[in-house]
Amino acid sequence: MSDAPQWPTARLDEIARFRALAAGVRGAAVTERVVAAPFDDVWAVLSDFEGSFGLIEPDMHRVRVIARDGEHLELLARSRWGFRARLIGVHRPGWFWAQSRFLLLGMAATAAPDGRTRVALTGGIRIPGRAALMPLGVRRAAVGALGRLDRAVG
Repeated sequence: MSDAPQWPTARLDEIARFRALAAGVRGAAVTERVVAAPFDDVWAVLSDFEGSFGLIEPDMHRVRVIARDGEHLELLARSRWGFRARLIGVHRPGWFWAQSRFLLLGMAATAAPDGRTRVALTGGIRIPGRAALMPLGVRRAAVGALGRLDRAVG
């Protein structure tokens, strides 16, 4: 038997990790919902950046994947108002966090024990040079996006 101390271990699911990361961004509001569909179905809709993602996040009028290297992803997004953003981030099952100079987008999902899926969203307009988001309308937009997601997979 080893004399090394036996440290307890803990594992955070993607939603808990997401909340911890968002807590470090001033102005970031995390909105969460349980969607009545399996994780694979939900994540397929959320991760289809050039397709269904724009239906869930209508402010992202058009999104194009311009580079992918493993879980590192680069997107070119155009808003319905004509603004463009080059988002660079990480995308893997249950996790998406990307930012540009003026925009931050994040979403996380994890399978619930009952077969449904917990989904969390955050995002907003970044203040250049500062680790802060303008919180105006972010929560209302996320509630709408989660409702559209629920209808898309339900």
